[in-house]
Amino acid sequence: MAIGVETDFKIYPEQFWGGVVETLQQYSDAFNASSANTLRLVTRAVKGDFEKESFIKSTLNLISRRDPTTVGSVTDNKLTQGELVGIKVNRRIGPVAQTLDAFKKIAVDPGEFSVLLGQQTGKAIAVDYINVALSAVRAAITGVGTALQFDNTGQGTPTATHTALVNGLALFGDAASRVVCWVMHSKPYFDLMKQAIADKVFEVAGVTIYQGTVATFNRPTVVIDSPSILTTVLGSPTSTTYDILGLVEEAVEVSESEERTIISQPVTGLENLVMRIQGEHAFNLRVKGSAWNLGAVATNPTDAQIATSTNWTQVVSDNKLAPGFRVTVK
Repeated sequence: MAIGVETDFKIYPEQFWGGVVETLQQYSDAFNASSANTLRLVTRAVKGDFEKESFIKSTLNLISRRDPTTVGSVTDNKLTQGELVGIKVNRRIGPVAQTLDAFKKIAVDPGEFSVLLGQQTGKAIAVDYINVALSAVRAAITGVGTALQFDNTGQGTPTATHTALVNGLALFGDAASRVVCWVMHSKPYFDLMKQAIADKVFEVAGVTIYQGTVATFNRPTVVIDSPSILTTVLGSPTSTTYDILGLVEEAVEVSESEERTIISQPVTGLENLVMRIQGEHAFNLRVKGSAWNLGAVATNPTDAQIATSTNWTQVVSDNKLAPGFRVTVK
């Protein structure tokens, strides 16, 4: 009677991560080109828990009136530096444990199981990336205050409207052209579609009906039902508001900053043999014009801490250099 050994059933790292790559490509549509490069996903090794970058801040009163009738002394201006700070986020995969007998019963090939598990993990990684990225950029914008926020919930039409989007763009003034992409939940997106049809504006309603798109001022829209861009208040009745983000290029960046590791091992000493799979990886998070508040959370923040506005500080002096703005609707 043949007795199976460990090599008869194992998780192949190459096949596992092959599945991850395939699924990341399939589920990471919100990043890079699809979002006009406002949401960036890159691979870059980063040592330590923080990623810091210094920059020269804008010099106030750099240009002023000169009096050609005097040689009197003037006061020097000084250069000052600011610091952009990104934070490293550590993640665990699994552990996932299952008896070898269970796989034998369904006649699953170990290689096939490796790919399927990798695909499932890949989707989870991609969803995690986008949710955390949106939490971070939303929190950073919120921390600036009303200068980068328009609350449409108190208007006559509290849902998403084209007027509300224009009010958001107005927050950037003459730099509104720097806003190159919208990110919104499907609920306000379809509210915009309904408005376009109801208004019967020439070509706007036509585009909505015949081409299946929504007029958003010549800017692409990432429609994603992420919990990071809505707020639910429990009560009677429960109410939910949605944040539409107008983002500039490179508003937020997720960087895969450490090599992923996946390990499988047999577990003995139980009634049945068990295979346990566990992995880990890390990524760095940076928001344009902002610094992670090093005094608030030392290292490895939770999702709730990343979504807390006081943990991000705007370090650029001009709001037009911020990652974008938010429009809140019902």
